[in-house]
Amino acid sequence: MTTKIDIQSTARMLLEKDNILILCHKNPDGDTLGSAAALAHALAGIGKKAYVSCHNRIPAKYDYLNIPLVEEGAEIDFVVSVDVAGINLLGDSLMEYAHKINLCIDHHGSNGEYAEYLCLKADYPAAAQLMYEVLCEMGCEITPHIADCLYTGILTDTGCFKYSSTTPLTHIIGARLMELGAQHTLLVEKFFMSKTRKAVQLERYMMNNLEYYFDDRCALLVLTREAILDIQPDPTDLDGLSSMPRDFEGVDISILIRPLREEGSYKLSIRTGETVDACAIASALGGGGHIRAAGCEVIGSIETVKKAILREVENTLCQ
Repeated sequence: MTTKIDIQSTARMLLEKDNILILCHKNPDGDTLGSAAALAHALAGIGKKAYVSCHNRIPAKYDYLNIPLVEEGAEIDFVVSVDVAGINLLGDSLMEYAHKINLCIDHHGSNGEYAEYLCLKADYPAAAQLMYEVLCEMGCEITPHIADCLYTGILTDTGCFKYSSTTPLTHIIGARLMELGAQHTLLVEKFFMSKTRKAVQLERYMMNNLEYYFDDRCALLVLTREAILDIQPDPTDLDGLSSMPRDFEGVDISILIRPLREEGSYKLSIRTGETVDACAIASALGGGGHIRAAGCEVIGSIETVKKAILREVENTLCQ
């Protein structure tokens, strides 16, 4: 049974431990990586050994985080997951820790409560916002580099502070991190003002293949295996692709369906406006996430997968 704890208890627990392994979720984004990197560097700063592990190769775009990856044979006494809503999001290579996670630090309301202890702030837009408060409570020095790590998580999970989950506190913490040395201009440009040619190719593909349903309130894109082989995008080139159709007038729900490595398995990313619960749609198909951004993995043919997600979208719109 999971015990929910507050920020103060989380800080005390981390201060008492050493040889800490920090787990990210598979297909890592800026929030899980930024939060993990910030915690690892902060722990190292107070003389503790801390390592990070992720199922996937960490994209080169995040090299500046200088994440200390775990090495084979490293002594591990305490396991922490950050921004990981459920065990299934760890990935196959980390499943050996599935029932050995001592502490989870998360901001997903759909958290599966799989860890021994859970520090959860479901009303926070990013795990990095929670991590900032944990590190402050621990009394750790937030160096300019740690500020960059935390700012990365907040910046990317709020869509550059534009998502509805962003609160006044988010802006206050963002400003504090800038005061501590976070490179606002550089990071905004890296994640929101520059695109690779392959990312532009993906956008062109989207514009040519977007499907509309339910009086154009739902925009759906199937990124085929053939398109991926043709464009050969880096995982980070997909960032923002699922939410882009939400910028189109009249679109309340945007859905990106893309194939996973396993044949017949698909990843669905769902983004919604103020009147639609993305998490409810994803949860109906075994996934989860946030009210405006959620996802799930579905097995089947592309036809059955599309039918399943559109059925849940219709149910939600009818309600």
